[in-house]
This record gives sequence, C-alpha cells and structure tokens, in this order.
Amino acid sequence: MHPQYPAHWEADVVLSDGGTAHVRPIRPDDAGMLRSFYSRLSAESIYFRYFGPRPRLTDKDVAFFTNVDYDNRVALIATIGTEMVAVVRYDRVRPRDHAEVAFLVEDAHQGRGVASVLMEHLRAAARERGIKTFIADVLPGNHRMTGLFRQAGYTAQSQFEDGVVRMTLDLSSTETALEVRLAREHRAEARSIARLLTPESVAVIGASREPGGIGQAVLRNLLAADFTGPVYPVHRQVRAVAGVPAHRSVSAIDGEVDLAVLAVPAEGVLELVEECARKGVKGLVVVSSGFGETGPEGLARQEELVRIARAYGMRVVGPNCLGIANTDPAVRLNATLAATLPGRGRVGFFSQSGALGTALLQRVAQRGMGISTFVSAGNRADVSGNDLLQYWEEDPATDVILLYLESIGNPRKFTRLARRISRSKPIVVVRSRGVPGGHAAPVLALPDTALSSLFAQAGVIRVDDLVQLFDVAQLLAHQPLPAGPRVGVVGNSDALTLLAEEACAGAGLEPRPPVNLGARAGAAEFAAALRSVLPEVDAAVAIYMPPIPGDCREVAGALLDAARESGKPVLATFQGRLGMPDELRVPGAPGDEAPGRGSIPSYQAPEEAVRALAHVVRYAHWRREPLGLVPQVDGIDPDAARRIVADALAGETAGDAVDAVDAVDAAGDGEAEREIDATALLACYGIEVWPAYVAGDAEEAVALAERVGPPVVIRSADPEHVRRAGAVRVGLTDAAGARQAYAGLAALLGPGTPLAVQRMAPQPAVPAVVGVTQDRYFGAVVTFGLGEVTARLLGDQAHRLAPLSVEDAAALVRSVRAAPLLFGEYGYQPVAVEALEDLLVRVGSLADALPEVVRMDLDPVLAGASGAVVLGARAVLRPVTTLRPDAGPRRLR
Repeated sequence: MHPQYPAHWEADVVLSDGGTAHVRPIRPDDAGMLRSFYSRLSAESIYFRYFGPRPRLTDKDVAFFTNVDYDNRVALIATIGTEMVAVVRYDRVRPRDHAEVAFLVEDAHQGRGVASVLMEHLRAAARERGIKTFIADVLPGNHRMTGLFRQAGYTAQSQFEDGVVRMTLDLSSTETALEVRLAREHRAEARSIARLLTPESVAVIGASREPGGIGQAVLRNLLAADFTGPVYPVHRQVRAVAGVPAHRSVSAIDGEVDLAVLAVPAEGVLELVEECARKGVKGLVVVSSGFGETGPEGLARQEELVRIARAYGMRVVGPNCLGIANTDPAVRLNATLAATLPGRGRVGFFSQSGALGTALLQRVAQRGMGISTFVSAGNRADVSGNDLLQYWEEDPATDVILLYLESIGNPRKFTRLARRISRSKPIVVVRSRGVPGGHAAPVLALPDTALSSLFAQAGVIRVDDLVQLFDVAQLLAHQPLPAGPRVGVVGNSDALTLLAEEACAGAGLEPRPPVNLGARAGAAEFAAALRSVLPEVDAAVAIYMPPIPGDCREVAGALLDAARESGKPVLATFQGRLGMPDELRVPGAPGDEAPGRGSIPSYQAPEEAVRALAHVVRYAHWRREPLGLVPQVDGIDPDAARRIVADALAGETAGDAVDAVDAVDAAGDGEAEREIDATALLACYGIEVWPAYVAGDAEEAVALAERVGPPVVIRSADPEHVRRAGAVRVGLTDAAGARQAYAGLAALLGPGTPLAVQRMAPQPAVPAVVGVTQDRYFGAVVTFGLGEVTARLLGDQAHRLAPLSVEDAAALVRSVRAAPLLFGEYGYQPVAVEALEDLLVRVGSLADALPEVVRMDLDPVLAGASGAVVLGARAVLRPVTTLRPDAGPRRLR
C-alpha cells in the first residue's frame, strides 16, 4: 500500500477475455514504465488521446503524468507482468465536484475490457473524493471511447463544439450502471474459468517416472482420458514419462501451453509460476501441498503464488487440490489425481476438499450420474465457487450445480449469484461447519441457522451430508420439477409403502393413501396403478422389492412409460439399488454415456427417496414464487438518518433523540462502537417507537402515568430485565395501581434499577423481536423471531439479507416455527401480519443504507389485530472503515 492513497484503490481484476491484470494508482517511480508504454502506442491511439501527433513524452510530461496528489488529480494504471498496458485519469475542474477524464489503452490490449474496468475504479475513487460529474472531450471518430462511456450505463449528455464531442457523465449510482458492471463481471469470470476447463494443450510439471508420484498420476489420467490436445510432461532429468517425450522446462516446449499442472514440492512452485508466466501459460492447477494449510510460512508462499499468477494474467486452481476435469467429448480433460472419473453427465461439481474429492468422484461414478465438469479448489487461494457459478450459469452442458464448501470467500456475492442462477439451474450445497487451515476465508459472525436462512432466501438447496447431496442431484438431473407437495406412493410391499407415507408426512409433503399392489405385482399392475395415481398428485414414489429377484426390465419399462406420459417426477426404490440402474435409464444424446432426461433415480430405502423429493419440492416452490423487487418505501428520510449516525459517531447528540453512551471497542479491531437509543433513527424510516419515561420513584411514576393516560405499563428501562417473567406490570389505570406496580417491580429487580412508564399497546398482542446484524462479509442481515420466552430459549429465529423485498419479508415472518401464533392458531387472535412485513421492509432498507448500524434490536414489538407497535429500540454504531466484499468496482478477492 502506498501511503498517499487508500489500500483498496489497488486490485486484481479479470478482463473480458478471462485474463487478469493489476489496477493501482500511478506513482512517481513509474516514469520508466510510462515511457515504455507510450513507445508501444500507435499514432492513431496517440492522436485520439491528444487530438494531434505527439511522438514522444518530454521529461516534463512524464513528471506531470506520474506525480499526482490522489485528490484533485488521480491516475490509475493497469499492469500485466512488469508492463503498463493502460492508464485512466481525472483532473478536478470548476465547479469542484466536476473533473475532466481521459484514458489510453495499449493497442495490443484494446478490446479486452481494460478501459471499462479502469473506469469503474476511477469512478469509485472520484466519488470518494467528492466528485459527482466526469467531463470528457472526444474526437468524433473515437468510437471506442464514446462507446465505452455510453455502454457504462452512466447518464450522458453530449454536445458538439470546436470539432470535439463533449460528454458529461453523472457518476451517481444507477440501476443501469450496476447492471452493466455485474454483466461485465459475469462474462469476464465465466470466460476465465472456460479458459481453464477447455485448454488446447496441457503441461504437467513434475511428472517423473517414479510410481505413485502425483505428477505421474496426473499425466497418466490425462492420457487415459484421451485428452484431445497435446500433453507435455516437464521434468529436468528424464527424457520420457509414460511413453511421452518429456521437456526439461516449460520454456523448452515448442508449442503454446494453455494449462499447466504443477506437481512439485512447494518450495519450487514460485520459480515455476514465473517461468509459466514468461511462457504465456493461461492457467495453473497447483496440486502441490505445503502452502496455507501448513502455517504462516506456507500462507505467505500461497499469497505470493497468487500475486505472481494474477500479475501475469493467470488464474490459479489450488494449491493443495485434486485438479480439474471436463467430460466434454471435444475436450476429455482429466487433470486430476482421481483415476476414476464419472462419465458424461449434466452435473457441474465443485469441491474445496482435495482429499475428499477422489471419494466424491467415485461415489458419483458408482451412482451412474455423470458430470459435465469438476473443479477441486483445495485451499481456494484464487478460483472459488463463485467463479464456477458464473461459468456454469452459461454452460449449456450443465443443468445442476453441486457444491461441497468448507468456506465461503465472498458470501454476499455468493448469495447474489445464487439467487439469480437458482431461477434456472438448481444449486445443491453441503457446507462443513469448520474452516480448514490455509483457506482464504472469513470467519462468519452469523450462526449456522442464519446461513441456512440466507441459502433458502437465495433458492439454494442446503443438505446435511454427501449422501443427500447426490440423492438430490440425481433427482434434479433426470426428472422434472414437481408442481406441488402432493405425493403418490405405489409399491409391492405394505411395510415399505407405509414407511414412505410416514416419511412424506414428516417431511412436510402431502401423501395420498399408498397403493399396495402385493408381492407378486408385475409390470401391468405397476403401470395401471401409476396411471391412476399420477393425475391426482405432483410426484410419485414407486417401490419395487420382489420377494424373489428376477428379470425386472418389464417393471422398469412400465415405470418409465408412466413417468414419461405424466410429465411428473417419479422416484423409485428399485430392488434396493442406488443411483441410476440401467433398466431405469433413458438413452442420452448420441455419443453420450450418461442417462438422458426422464431416467428414474433409485434409492436404497423409500425414506431416502422422500427426503430428496422434499428438498426438490421446496426448491420448486421457491422457483415458482415471484422474484420480488425491493419496494420504494414511502415516508423515509435517509439523509436525516445519515446525519443522526454521523453526529452519534462524532460523540454529539441530535436533540433528545440520540442518547450516546460510553464508546466501547467491542469490535476487537480498534474501531469504537457507540450505543444509541434508536428512536430518532427509526423515525427517519417511518417507524414510530413508543416513548418510555423513566420514573425516579413511585410518585413520579404516578404522575407520568396520569400524563400518558390509562392504561399504562410500568417496566424496567433495561431491555434485558423486560424479558424476565413478571418484570412488566400491564393494564394500570389508576394511581394506586401504578404505585403498587412500581413498588413491586423495585422489590423484584432490586434498588437502583430504572423503571419506565409507557402507554399500553392494544391487547391481545403477540410479542416479536426484530434485529439487524452487519456481518462483515454478508452485509446487513435482518432477523425476526417471536418474543415469547419459549421461542427465545429455543432460538426460534429466521434471517434474510437486506434490503428486503415484500416477498422476503413475508417469507421471513413465516419462516419461524412459532409463526402459526401470528395467524390465529392455538387459541391466539390473528394479528396484522402485513404491518409486521412493512416494518421488516423498512428496517431492511435502513440496514442496507447505513452499514454503520452494526447491531440494532427492536424489542419488544407487539403485533395485534390493528398493527404492530415498537416499544423499545437500541442500536450500536461503528464507523465503516472497509468496503463490503461485494461493493465497489470489480475486483478479485
């Protein structure tokens, strides 16, 4: 980091063709790099930039361009390796919130998206420095520059004057600008993974003759898979490996190398990465261990590995990984340590565990599922699950996405991507609860239950274990989605059909009475039963367990025919076999060994089939729900809310609204926190907090009760005390009652406990709790739960990422287990649930707009028939010192 500019102004970025570059502000010591860059420019590029010929830069020019103050004058450069390939700059003009902007890209790198990503970073830096408008003078023939500005989604006004086009660009955030940025990010990251998974040539560095060596294993697996391009073993001492001529170094290879697999001791990896960079290798797979998983020294080596690779345009899979695979017949890539690779299929599979990867691939192959592509990320130092999501979204060969996650590097980006992709392709996730050493992963502050809620919000199917991962995957890959929860059960075992019915009821499905055909039932009986049941249900489970094993092809054919005719999902427990039995397969596409769409998956027990079906039913329901847009909330004043937060963090007060207390360093990162009464803050978002008045003694309580007007409550002014049984006295209508209540609470809670008088909310009402947590990696999370003692003790809460759509708020209310109490069940009166939902939407808008609100509790909230009343609210504030992981311009993290 340079002392004169913020650290986040430096970033590694992915370009539109999938390569990488480094973005940073220019520095005085870049003079030589600038001269070299300028010498490679064409006369046309120079003419368009300077409106005339300028064959060289003078010493004065170089000094002016490389010495900037990072405020009124800022210049950002893009570097690849040791060369500058582009520069973009602004110079502040009058009025002071305006700046002139220009960019210049080396001819060899034009068309790679360098200028657009540099403009994103310059725009962000300019906004930090108070600049609101860019002005650019462009020659009419410079279509690249005018197109860049227009395509970026900014508001633009053009005028033609003195032979140039003046473009005025509003830098304020717009939905169009955000959509353009995310679309560019998507295309670039997808392309970077495509370059890894579709190489035309592969070098295996460290492939020796020694049996059992990891380099030799990768080489043999590449050859056994019949990779369609040349394979180059690289070893300093041997002339051939596995019958293939070897090369002493990557540089000695005559042809181009798209992908290099490194299988050498960790100490020698960095030197080889630099050699690959000089060779022009496009991507690396580092199967070697000895990096971040070994401790600080290994972690430093791992970070340097990524730095070098990205600086020279390469993405890295690993280190400490199993490798990558692509079953496309046009590629046939098995650059892994796994000798058993599943056949062609419609499932993309990402695993962070290298050691577990071999076993996972074996399980997939045993089930006969097949995969499209596979990536084992190991320590996940660079390529992550988010990158693969971007690739698989566009990959026509992938219908289902499987993720085995041990950490989530950018959780907010993950949920954004998953929410979009799950609308067309299901994502099934197993996440371990621990984070192995060496992973560049955040430690999340949220509980695991919150993570499950956020997955559900994004449509992600989270399962508990690997068995369920594959159970769900084979159903999604081969059967249509169910239209609802109704399930028919047909079988030839009374005991098993009853077990299936009970499993359906326990999983929240709606089973119809099972049809038991008897032990001797054959194809005709199964066909007739399914054809009678399927029209009345959304899915069917067929159980075929003949007492005497024999030829089952006729029964299998009957199941396939009935399923195909109905267009509804059919699962089976077929002779207790697991996976995709040959008898239940529909032929795949020509040349494709994988079972085609409509094949029926089989499970060893009906309960396993039902469990998989329940996951898919919930996913299908989520997919049918409207996408939901965050509404424009009326009656809010975000600017006033920001002023309140700023004043509170400065140690000031906003009238009587903000009650600043002692700052504490609870964050553990040197940033002070400040707790405030959130009444004024919530009022800016149209949320009224009923005032509570602290009474110093019984007589003051009586006077306050008379002023408020009956009925009133007397309670502790400390929110923690309110949760104690008997710590609130309600329904007080006269002086005697108020006096007695005050005395009773003082005796219960102890002398010195402040007691408050407050207007009583309409009864009956159900208590609820609304909270906000700013997770450093997920961002703002809204929490909802009921305030009943039992619900609190059981941790019955649900969570959603802010901001909330109307649909998010409705789902949040209904996600807690105690939600039936809000809808008039168990003797409770139904409440105005729509008022709770409106409250949640407003709280979500506040939380998203004010990242300084690190915690906030609305407790209690009383929901009654006429609305929802907030009786108390506190907030904890902390200055924002780091960008959210998914905020700002594009960058590799």
